Amino acid sequence: MSAAVTVRVPATSANLGPAFDCAGLALTLHDVVDFAVLPSGLDVSISGIGVGELPTDESHLVVRAFRAACAQLGWTPPGLRVVADNGIPQGRGMGSSAAAVVAGVVGAWALCPDVDDIDDDAVLRLTSELEGHPDNVAACLLGGATLSWTEASGARAVRLDVAPAIRPVLLVPDGILSTHVARGLLPDAVPHDVAAFNAARSALLVHALTADPARLFEATDDRLHQRQRAAAMPETIALIDALRARGHAAVVSGAGPSVLVLTDGTGDAGLPVDAITSPGWTALDLDVDTTGAEVLVGAPEVSSR
Repeated sequence: MSAAVTVRVPATSANLGPAFDCAGLALTLHDVVDFAVLPSGLDVSISGIGVGELPTDESHLVVRAFRAACAQLGWTPPGLRVVADNGIPQGRGMGSSAAAVVAGVVGAWALCPDVDDIDDDAVLRLTSELEGHPDNVAACLLGGATLSWTEASGARAVRLDVAPAIRPVLLVPDGILSTHVARGLLPDAVPHDVAAFNAARSALLVHALTADPARLFEATDDRLHQRQRAAAMPETIALIDALRARGHAAVVSGAGPSVLVLTDGTGDAGLPVDAITSPGWTALDLDVDTTGAEVLVGAPEVSSR
């Protein structure tokens, strides 16, 4: 087993409209983190997004996730170097915290001398506990689109192959939004008709993502959580309304404030980005990341991929 590994983790968009806290999509935008065992101490350095803002001590989220995985594995390296090159925007609903958690846990599994491969099921359970819900970490770990849920034994997930015609576009605002603030605006209870509406759209979403992209507009309709959080991101909801009025399958990306547009490569939905974005928004024309978390250097085989 190598004493140094490099882990690449993708950005993710969760919820995808109606499937609150249970659906996610991996995107071709990445953080790349190098891990190395040192004789002693902790050395953390950061490049890319977050330089000068993120901590470089034990409080760094990657380090915290790495330590949690080491505790689970019963292994403690004498010292650790973490070099993070961040490409995922933070505080914008693109899974930056999930990526950090997955990178740290996968890095620990890859470095641990007592394991022969990486157990995706165990990694998913731990990362979900650390993140608080499995939707982003499942997509980050497995790639593609994922459906996730929680049982008594912990988080579970299945991976879906996304129809090749689907192309995700992220519209990213200059401002940020705390996930904690966004989730705090949700009501404790929802009406039965709202639950039934979203259950139907969530089921249709699976069909649209995998087999029938022409159904994406209907499948991404939501009554459960997006409008309820409008007070925290009015510009986001206004942009989604404008996009959906033109027939685009636009949704809040995760907790926001970014907007995800799922295009199907046909007609007017084929991405007139310049015409639909406003000042203060950046359009990222991405693709679906089909790999998920990947150990690039010193890699043990991933067990269940």
